[in-house]
Amino acid sequence: MFHNALNTFLFAFDITAPIFVMLFLGIWLKKCRMINDDFIKTASQLVYNIGLPVMLFITSATTDIAHVTDWNLLIAFCVMTALVFVGSLLTAHWHCKDSRDQGVFIQGAFRGNLVILGLAFCANAYGEKGLALASLPVAMTVVFYNVLSVYVLNRSLHHASNSFTPTLIGIVKNPLIVAIFAGFAVNAIGLRVPGILMDSGKYLSQMVLPLALICIGGSLSIARLTRMDTTVVSACVWKLVLSPVIACTIAIGLGLRGDALAVLFLLAASPTATISFVMVQAMKGNGELAANIVAQTTLWSLITVTLGLWMLQILQFV
Repeated sequence: MFHNALNTFLFAFDITAPIFVMLFLGIWLKKCRMINDDFIKTASQLVYNIGLPVMLFITSATTDIAHVTDWNLLIAFCVMTALVFVGSLLTAHWHCKDSRDQGVFIQGAFRGNLVILGLAFCANAYGEKGLALASLPVAMTVVFYNVLSVYVLNRSLHHASNSFTPTLIGIVKNPLIVAIFAGFAVNAIGLRVPGILMDSGKYLSQMVLPLALICIGGSLSIARLTRMDTTVVSACVWKLVLSPVIACTIAIGLGLRGDALAVLFLLAASPTATISFVMVQAMKGNGELAANIVAQTTLWSLITVTLGLWMLQILQFV
C-alpha cells in the first residue's frame, strides 16, 4: 500500500514540479537582474497576443473534437465557478474590514489562472489531449470570469461610470477566445491548415508556456510571499481548496472520471489569475491585497495541486 501511495504521489509531483521550477527560475532570473520589468512586460504581451493564441488555435484545429469534448467537464466547471462566486460574495464581509476590499477578495477567490498555469498543468500531465480537453472550458470561463469580475469590482468600488460595454467588446476581441473558436471552426469544416504554418506554429507553441511561467515568476514579489492576513488566507482557501473540491464533487456526481476529471481538477485548483491584480489597479482598488492573493495562491498551489491530484489517484478516480 505504501509503495502504491508513493508511486501516485510521484506521478502528481512529476506534473506539478516542473511548472514550479520554471516559476522559481523566473524569480531567480529577476533577482540576478538577468530579466527586468521591461522584459517581463514585452514577453508577456508576446505570449498573450501571439504565442498562446497560436497554441490554442493549433490544438483546437487538429484535435478530434468528438472524442475530447466532455460537456460534463464544462458544466461542472461553470457551476463550480458560480457557486464559489456566490459563496465568497456572501461571506466577504466576514473577511474584509474595508467594504471596498470585498470585490478584490471575491475576485481572488474565484478567478483562476487558467490560461497559463491551468494549461501548463494540463499540458504537462496529458500533452495535446490535456490541452484539447481544457480548450473549451478555458474559452467559456474567460468570458464568465470577465463579466463576474467587472460586476463585483464595480459593486464594491462604486465606480458607476464603468459599464459592461467595454468588457463585452474586450471579450469579443480577446485573442485567446478568437483563436479557440477559430480553431474549432476550422476543425468542424475539415479545412486543412498548410504544413508550413502548422510546423511554425508548433515551434512557437513549444516556447510559449515556459516563457509565460518565467514571466509570472519574475513578476512575483518575494516580500509579498511573506505577508499573510485573514483576508488572504480566506481567498487561498476558496481558490485552492474549496474550488477544486466543489468542482470534483459535481463532476464525480455527473459520472466524470479519468483524464477529464484530472483536467477539471487542474483547472479548478489553479491559483488566482495575475490579470485580477491588473483589473484592481485599473479600477483604483486595493492593489496590494490583490497582489498578495496572487502571490500566496501561486506559492501554496505547489502543495495543494500535488496533494489533490494524489488523492484523486489514491481514490482511483483518475
